[in-house]
Amino acid sequence: MSKNEQPRRRSDHLDESIKYGDVFPVQGDLAGEPIRPRDAALMQTAENKITGKTQKDGAAAVMQSAATFNERAGLVGHDDFTDDAAIRGVTVTETEAPGCRIVRERVAGQTVVNFTVPTATPAEEDVPGEKITMGEALEAAGLSQSDRPVEQSDAAAIQAAEVRAIKMTAPRGVAAAAQSAAEINARIAREEDKITVGDVLNNATAKLAPDKEVTREDAEAVMGAELRNRPDLRTVPGGVADSVTAAARLNEKMSRA
Repeated sequence: MSKNEQPRRRSDHLDESIKYGDVFPVQGDLAGEPIRPRDAALMQTAENKITGKTQKDGAAAVMQSAATFNERAGLVGHDDFTDDAAIRGVTVTETEAPGCRIVRERVAGQTVVNFTVPTATPAEEDVPGEKITMGEALEAAGLSQSDRPVEQSDAAAIQAAEVRAIKMTAPRGVAAAAQSAAEINARIAREEDKITVGDVLNNATAKLAPDKEVTREDAEAVMGAELRNRPDLRTVPGGVADSVTAAARLNEKMSRA
């Protein structure tokens, strides 16, 4: 290095780091922040406390890999943390749903990952239980996807679910609400202003009365509708098709018990 050449500071290299926006659907300043080792450690602690272990598809594993890369590349220090994460917190919460627990992981108030953890079925506990209805399955999807804006694939899957449940599309039902939300969201630029899946499905059971128990055929119809409207031909993790499919499987287990 010549005497006129200045050493580059770590901050000069931050554009080369793995940032939150590279791996998670976050907005604002957080999206441009490098993932740092202390952030990953906080998430791992919170995740272990709620689920009992580090989840393969959870935020902690993703953050740990990103933070390790950033540290080894000399882009962040071992004891570095993100101000937003330290001030607003790294949190993991869970919500009970039919056949599973829905785990939501947040950094600085923004959801980074949702995933489900299966729970024991009534058959496994030798306790009689009622089968899961389409409305309950949709409400579970609404809990899992409470922060995600409604897309056309969601509207298509919800419409298929409603038709399977009540043999029609109701004028003021969940399908109509979902389709309207998808059309409105397509015209809105800011993600935080969009209508979410949780907004549409929070009272699905009431709107689908009389409801019906979910079957394998229902799940196949809903999954087909979602897949046809997804450019990547994959279902949304914890979304409508996944929730209805999980309900169908649990119902089949109850039938065999």
